[in-house]
Amino acid sequence: MEIAILFSVFLVLLLLGMPIAFALGISSLSYLLIEGISLTIVPQKLYGGIDSFVLLCIPGFVLAGNLMNVGNITDHIIRFCNALVGHVRGGLGLANVGGSMLFGGISGTAVADAASIGSVMIPGMARAGYDKPFAAAVTAASSTIGPIIPPSVPMIIVGSLGGVSVGKMFLAGAIPGLLLGVAMMITTYILAVRRGYPRERRSSLKELLKEGRSAFWALLMTFIILYGIIGGLFTPTEASIVASLYAFVIGMFVYKGLNWRNLPQIIVDTVLTSGSLMLLVGLANLFGWILTSQQIPQLIADGILNISEKPIVVILILNLILLVVGSFMETIAALIILFPALLGVATGVGMDPIHFGLMAVLNLMIGLTTPPVGVCLFVVSGIGKLPMLRVARAILPFLICNLIVLLLVSYIPALSLWLPNLLME
Repeated sequence: MEIAILFSVFLVLLLLGMPIAFALGISSLSYLLIEGISLTIVPQKLYGGIDSFVLLCIPGFVLAGNLMNVGNITDHIIRFCNALVGHVRGGLGLANVGGSMLFGGISGTAVADAASIGSVMIPGMARAGYDKPFAAAVTAASSTIGPIIPPSVPMIIVGSLGGVSVGKMFLAGAIPGLLLGVAMMITTYILAVRRGYPRERRSSLKELLKEGRSAFWALLMTFIILYGIIGGLFTPTEASIVASLYAFVIGMFVYKGLNWRNLPQIIVDTVLTSGSLMLLVGLANLFGWILTSQQIPQLIADGILNISEKPIVVILILNLILLVVGSFMETIAALIILFPALLGVATGVGMDPIHFGLMAVLNLMIGLTTPPVGVCLFVVSGIGKLPMLRVARAILPFLICNLIVLLLVSYIPALSLWLPNLLME
């Protein structure tokens, strides 16, 4: 009965539009009061959820993303991608996907990608003759690449929860992220040809080199982060600080989009974003502790294994659970609550923890673009001033494409394990 009340309060608060962190906290509090458990457990579990050196990566990478965003990084990346593929049919759509692949490797979050690139590309594509719902759909779908290609905030959470190397998790996302980007580019091109979308003039070699030089410093940031972690120069947490310092120098003195006047607002935005994420992590840890104390994860695991113990069936069930949850729940909260329980099921049928971690993040990223609570859909709908239903219809071809990639990643472990095993033995 108490667990039923816990979930009922949580779902009602979500339907009322309450932020998920507060929904988790209030529903957990209701359970504790009904059970008569001392409320001193609340600060203990809140602190326990965020008391991790690895989680210090989050504010560092959030700050780096904010610095690079305000420092005009988005414009430079988009111009470079447009110079590369703008002459192809649907070139602006391809540049949109390419920009998300490159920018996502810096920001590490899907929502930041959708907001930053969407504010430039959705109006630009509409002016160039593309359907606005298509422009919004491309932006939302491609924004999910960001947390797959390193660095990635969800990968940091997975590394912390699963006790696996964050560096290996970053590397595990490289090939699936590229595969996801290529699949979306193919989908974009096919739709562009069928609908007769325009193409830009071909850039000259001089123009291409100019845009490449302009974007070089932005692209170098991802290389520095990965090489530093793989080469043992610094930990992921230290890498986030190096990334922030690098972003400050490049944004201030190379791209010159930063100035001393906008730094205070960047810091405030970083504190607010990081604080909200840490609060979410802490409250999700409290919610997860309640579920664990009631053996809900074990019941889920037993329920799945009672259906079948065949790996091919279990992996399919895990995907379905994560996709459904990702459609309703914020990514980090879903990981903290579900990942430990489902990890036991995955490893029980022979899955590598890194492989399952990558699969879980990919599922939840796809959930960001599916109704009813697809956050990226809301972001691009707001930018494009479109009803969300129109964007949801337009995104269907990209969802199909992403689900195909998800199945490949789920059933071909080498796509996520080959690179980390090669470079980080």
